[in-house]
Amino acid sequence: MKHLPSLKNLFYLVNLHQEQNFNRAAKICHVSQSTLSSGIQNLEEQLGHQLIERDHKSFIFTAIGEEVVLRSRKLLTDVDDLVELVKHQGEPMTGEIRLGCIPTIAPFLLSRVVQHCKEVYPNLTLFLKEDTTDRLVDALGKGELDLLLLALPVDTSGYHSMKVGIDPFKMVVHEDLSDAIHEPIDYQDLPDESIFLLQAEHCITGHAISACQLGESTKINPFAATSLHTLVQMVNCKLGTTFLPQMAIDAGILNNTELTTMAPPGDTPYRDIGLVWRQTSSRILTFRTLGLEIQKLLEQDN
Repeated sequence: MKHLPSLKNLFYLVNLHQEQNFNRAAKICHVSQSTLSSGIQNLEEQLGHQLIERDHKSFIFTAIGEEVVLRSRKLLTDVDDLVELVKHQGEPMTGEIRLGCIPTIAPFLLSRVVQHCKEVYPNLTLFLKEDTTDRLVDALGKGELDLLLLALPVDTSGYHSMKVGIDPFKMVVHEDLSDAIHEPIDYQDLPDESIFLLQAEHCITGHAISACQLGESTKINPFAATSLHTLVQMVNCKLGTTFLPQMAIDAGILNNTELTTMAPPGDTPYRDIGLVWRQTSSRILTFRTLGLEIQKLLEQDN
């Protein structure tokens, strides 16, 4: 068998590409800067190509270096999955899961998921990361996360997904303004720029617009909030209305406010909640089992 490059040196290369700094990459790899540099030089010698162009102050990755990074990242992820497969053979609900979740789900569901897993699967540990959908999917593809809890639909090309429940939308308005809004709601009756939504990078904005059949862009306020809690405060100041997912309402996001809920147009508009993981992952049984447990928690709310 030909002499193959070491996974350790590929690990050094991937982290250097991520950090774009030798010192930071070395700290992440828990080695000295000289060890990391020597490992990458050794990798270049083994492959017979220059991966990094260096001078005394800076460096850039060559075209082939960029390609090697992409393939190395996949190799390292596959190796991690292989180790997990062997480690948890016969015991799928043990070990660690790096779970990513979006901000419009995490504060209202994750604590229940973690507590439930502690009780039912004490040998399973969840490490949590909250971020936007695009960033979480990117981290999943790079092998930095194992599993995502998202609002669907999203583009999951190249990934497996499992729907675990639905989360209805409700229109929220101040009690003093609710009498002026007649049900069934007609958006034409609302003032222009009276509907507040989250910033575009939050997928719930698109889901709400689609599910609630909001086609009048003139009704949307140009102010874009960064969180559902900010939206609640804006509406509580009688500035307009917004849409909130039922799980946030059930979790008490409207507590200590003067807000009330109304049914938006449409046949019970909702978003799907689902899990997403890499097709190459060996922990399908683990993820599907966890998905069934989350499904039970969501069914308790309906």
